[in-house]
Amino acid sequence: MDKNQDWVISGMSGRFPESENVDIFWEHLIEGKDLISENNTRWNAKAYQIPHRIGSIGRLDKFDASFFGVSGTQANTMDPKTRISLEVVYEAISDAGVNPKSLEGNRVGVFMATSFSEAADIWLRSNENPTGYYITGCHPTMLADRISYVFNFKGPSCVFDTACSASFSALQYAMLALKSGLCDSAIVGGANINLLPLISEAFFSMGAISLNGKCKVFDADCDGYVRSEAVVALYICRKVDAKRSYATIAGIKCVNDGYKPEGISVPSAQIQEQLMKEVYAEAKKNPLEVFYVEAHGTGTKAGDPKEIRALDAVFCTGRKEPLLVGSVKTNMGHAEPVSGLCGIIKVLLTRRAKTIPPSLNFKTPNRDCQALVAGRMQVVTEAMQFKGNLAGVNCFGFGGTTAHVLLEFDDMELDRQLEHHSDNPQEERKKVMR
Repeated sequence: MDKNQDWVISGMSGRFPESENVDIFWEHLIEGKDLISENNTRWNAKAYQIPHRIGSIGRLDKFDASFFGVSGTQANTMDPKTRISLEVVYEAISDAGVNPKSLEGNRVGVFMATSFSEAADIWLRSNENPTGYYITGCHPTMLADRISYVFNFKGPSCVFDTACSASFSALQYAMLALKSGLCDSAIVGGANINLLPLISEAFFSMGAISLNGKCKVFDADCDGYVRSEAVVALYICRKVDAKRSYATIAGIKCVNDGYKPEGISVPSAQIQEQLMKEVYAEAKKNPLEVFYVEAHGTGTKAGDPKEIRALDAVFCTGRKEPLLVGSVKTNMGHAEPVSGLCGIIKVLLTRRAKTIPPSLNFKTPNRDCQALVAGRMQVVTEAMQFKGNLAGVNCFGFGGTTAHVLLEFDDMELDRQLEHHSDNPQEERKKVMR
C-alpha cells in the first residue's frame, strides 16, 4: 500500500474547560486536574433541581469580527459556537504549518458536528421581531457554511448530528469525501456550548447526569456524566502533502445499532464488537497491537458494562498484558456531540508526549465490567508510558450510532517534526513529556 495515499491529522486546535488551547489542556490532563467547576456562569444553578458542577469554556463574548469579515450586527446575532469555530479552524490550519490564505478557492471540505442550538432559542425568546441575521447567525447549517464562506473553501460543507457520536460521523464522511476525490483536504470539527438549564434538566430526568458532578467511568459508584463544553477542529490532508503529521487515520467506521428491545438510548455491546472487528480487519491491523484505547466512557450504568464487554471481546483474547483504557470525560466532562474529537485530541497529545495521562474518579471496578475485575483491562489512574504505534478511540450516541477510530503513529515522523524545532529532538521530546 502506498503510504503517500494515507490521510493524516496535520493540525489541531480547541477550547476546553479551563483550557484556552490544546497545550494548556495537556498540562491539565497530565497533572490530573479536575476541569469541572462549581462556578456555573451559564445560569443560576440554585434555581434548578440539577447538579451544580459543569464544564465551561470561557470568552463567549470575545470575537474579532473584522478579522473574519463579519459585520458587527451579524456578530452580535451569531451563535457563539460558530464564532469560536472560526477561530479554532484558523488555528488548526496554522498548526499544520499552512497559511489559511493559501487555501482560498481550494477544495477544502468542512464537516462539523453539533446538536442543540441553544443560542437560537435564547435569541428568539429575547427578540420580538427577529431579522434575517438570526437565520444567517444561528441556523445550524451555518456552523459549517460560515467557515466555508469566510475561508472561501469550495469543498463539501456539512453539519452532522448523531448525538454524542456526531463528531465521528463527521470524520467518517470527511474520509469518504477525501478518498472519493470530493475534496483535497478537510476540516473536521465540532462545538458544544450549554446555555439552557432546561436541556440539563431533561438529561437529568433520564438518569444520565451524575448527582455529584463527577464522571466515575467504569467505577462501582458510577451514576452518570457531567455536561461539558468544547469547540475543536482538525485539519486533515494527504500524508505526502503534510508539513506536520500527528497521526494517520488508519480506520474509521460508524453504524447504527438498529432496533434493541432495551430501548433506543441503550447501547449494544454486540454491534460495538462487530464494528470494531470490521475496522481492524479493513485496516489490516491486529487489535492485540493496540496498547491503549480511549473509551467513550460516560460513567453510566447502562453504557460502561456494554463498552467494556465489547472491548474485551475485540482486544483481550490472547493478550499477554492488560489493555490500558481511559476516558477524557473524567477530566473535562462529556462534551456530547464533540466528545469523540476531544478523545482524539487527548490521544494525539498522549502520543506526542509518549505518556498516558491519568483518568480520574476510579477506585473500585464496576462488577458488571468483568474484564476490569479479572484484570484483562486496566484503567490508567497514574501517568504511564505509551508504547506501540496504534491507539483506538471509541464513541457512541444515545440514538444508537456507534463509532470507532484507529490511529497509527510514526516514530520517524515525530522525530522529524521535533528536529524542525530543535537540534536535539531527544531533548525536545523530553520537554514535551515533562
